[in-house]
Amino acid sequence: MLLKVATILNHYNIANLYPTAWPAEKDASEASEDEQPASKSTGLAHKRSKSRYSALARSASDRRSLVPGTEKTGDGVENLVQKDEPDPLRGPDSVVHILRQKGLPVEEDQRLRNRFLLSSTTFSPTLYLSQVHSNASTQSLLQGLEFLSNSIDQKSASLKVLVESNFERFVRAKTTIDNVYAEMRNQGAEPPLPQRSQTQSRATSKDSAHFRKSSAQGPLSLRGIDKPLPSDKKKHALSKESEYGVQGIKAPLVEVAVKAEEIWGPALGGREREGALRSAMASVERSQGIFEVGTAIAGCTKRKDYNGLVNVYRRARQYAEEARAVAIGASSDRNSLDDAQMYQIVITARMWSGVETQIGDFKRDVWKRLTNVEAPSPTSIGLSAADEPMALIKVLLELGVEDNPIWFWLLSRYDYLKNKITASFERSRVEIEILRRRLGNADPPPPKNAVNHLKQPGDSVSHEMAQQLDTPSILELWELIHSSVSHLLSTSGGLLGEVIEFWDKAQTFIDGKAQRTLPLGPDAQSQRHHRLSTDGVRDLQNGVVELIEILRESIFAFFADPPIEDVSMLYSPLPPTTPNTPKSAAFAPWAHQDSRFRFDVNNPPPPPSPKRDEAWEGFAFWPPYANALSGVYYLEKVLTLVGGAATEMAGLRPVSSSSTIQDSLKTLVNGTRERCTNALLAAWTRDAGMFQLVETWERAGVRRNLTKMPTYFLAYENAVLSGVQKLAYIPDVTNKGSVTSVITAPSSAMLKPVRRAFERSIYVLLSDMVKKAMERDSSEDGGYLQPTANAMPVTGLTSKAGLNVDGHVESR
Repeated sequence: MLLKVATILNHYNIANLYPTAWPAEKDASEASEDEQPASKSTGLAHKRSKSRYSALARSASDRRSLVPGTEKTGDGVENLVQKDEPDPLRGPDSVVHILRQKGLPVEEDQRLRNRFLLSSTTFSPTLYLSQVHSNASTQSLLQGLEFLSNSIDQKSASLKVLVESNFERFVRAKTTIDNVYAEMRNQGAEPPLPQRSQTQSRATSKDSAHFRKSSAQGPLSLRGIDKPLPSDKKKHALSKESEYGVQGIKAPLVEVAVKAEEIWGPALGGREREGALRSAMASVERSQGIFEVGTAIAGCTKRKDYNGLVNVYRRARQYAEEARAVAIGASSDRNSLDDAQMYQIVITARMWSGVETQIGDFKRDVWKRLTNVEAPSPTSIGLSAADEPMALIKVLLELGVEDNPIWFWLLSRYDYLKNKITASFERSRVEIEILRRRLGNADPPPPKNAVNHLKQPGDSVSHEMAQQLDTPSILELWELIHSSVSHLLSTSGGLLGEVIEFWDKAQTFIDGKAQRTLPLGPDAQSQRHHRLSTDGVRDLQNGVVELIEILRESIFAFFADPPIEDVSMLYSPLPPTTPNTPKSAAFAPWAHQDSRFRFDVNNPPPPPSPKRDEAWEGFAFWPPYANALSGVYYLEKVLTLVGGAATEMAGLRPVSSSSTIQDSLKTLVNGTRERCTNALLAAWTRDAGMFQLVETWERAGVRRNLTKMPTYFLAYENAVLSGVQKLAYIPDVTNKGSVTSVITAPSSAMLKPVRRAFERSIYVLLSDMVKKAMERDSSEDGGYLQPTANAMPVTGLTSKAGLNVDGHVESR
């Protein structure tokens, strides 16, 4: 009974005898063999009468499945393995039913089910016995074995009967196949010529003429038999020469394949490329951040966005660490990498290689900019020129470097200041000497013009009035001297200010204050660069002392030494009009665009001024033929700069702890003051000799018994004495309240020449006036003025000017 049930289920392809739903596989629209072709007259299809279960049943002509109970796989291919089978060992239930009762997912898992079905190639006897007959006894298994053996014998007997009953058909089929093969193999082969006997030939000779005639016209002539077969038949013969019948279609197939490749190749290849591109695009989208690193670094470098550059570099390091962790993990676990991991490692390695190249170029540029400290470039992120070195140091420490950028910048700054001080002083010295030579080689200014400048002084001289103190060429040299000294010694914009700023910055690094805002770098590698060594601190202090000493020696040499002889620094042997020579190459390295100091072969520098036994010939800082009024005005400014610079230098910690440097700074102030005073006194005496030309014998407006000359002379003397007093005491510096130990009070040895010069100026003036008065003809000059009691004596002039009997200048 159970066997019949299984047969019914397999026949109708259902799971149980009482199905509740129509099988889903029967919904597919397939061509039905029950449907007859349409009639020519009506065009309607005639259908055979069939059972209402015909959709479930299978006919013998149904070629979709030759084995009852088969099913289709997921891809639509029919599988000869049945969905269920009766127990081969004659069990009470079917195999699938038993497995379903045991809870195995045989209906969902086709591979698992096939291992229990006898009709499957993957049938496992061990698994079948362990699951289906796990509780069977030995007797039942022996009975099942006997049943299985009988079933096999019955099927073998039925197959024998089938062969015996259809043996003749098999023989006829074999003969037909052999004949067809022989015909196809011999197709296109030339048949052998027929061999006729002599009697037959004689018998037919009578009618030979008629035969030849008819054969020439008939289709069955011997000529037609002897004629070789067409070549296309040889192509289809099953011979080696025709490639066993394939030669005829091989060439067309090749042509069709080539044409199909031409037409469909791009489309099919495009689909493959599309798949590859889609896969690459997906990988690129997953690794988009890695691909953007190189572009981001280049953009930050171009914009000089240091913060953005550091952030991008950190992200790149993170990508590299992740890829390195993947590789290390696979190596330690001895596991192979999948495609995604391999792709990640490859693109990360390429990215990191490019990043290292870009960062290396950026570091070299930053090192170069730290070295080129004389020309700080403004950045695009709002940093000033003073803050840029710290920004560069920070970015180098953030990226990680072997050398210490702090120490590198300090040394570069020291070398730059040292070279700049020397070069600036030498150039200024040459420029001053060139203007001195031009003045010395020129004719002295006419006495009448020089006398007009002696009438200008008042209680206070403004900048506009200072332009009338001397000739324009002399004032030009004074301005150059003052600007040169200011460029060296000014604390705001001068080289001394840069030295002080350098020491202040170095002091912050020595004390560790500047390092508080500096980064530690990757893995704290830059922390070792934060602290300066003891030897480095000592070298910095010695370097600052050396810079101060260079400044002091330069200024002292300018005021103490005589004028220089060599001015070739500003001279170029090449003329500016040399062919194929750039304009910038026609000048010496230290020449700039000021036409006053542009020299070449066609425009040589002026020669040394001739010796005329003038006092100014021994002073490099005194313009030739300059009067005492302009000297007092400008030397007061110059000595104020020198005194203030000496005070600032003495206040620096490396200098204040050295008594030797303190003494050298005192020598600088005293020596400069003495040289300036000596030059001024010589000009004072020279001016007094020309003051007689001021006398025009015009009466004064208030004191009618006097001329205007005494008033001019008194104003002149007051201006000169006031200037000498400022040169001696430098009050603008001492009033600052800073360190004043380097500025000492003038000695009596320095003030005695001042008294002598003052007395000499009065004596020279009075002597000249007496000579002038005696030479004047009294008869022609009716307005000659006689001295009266109201005339000012020499002693009154002396006390008026501010000199006491000891010859010291009183503080007014």
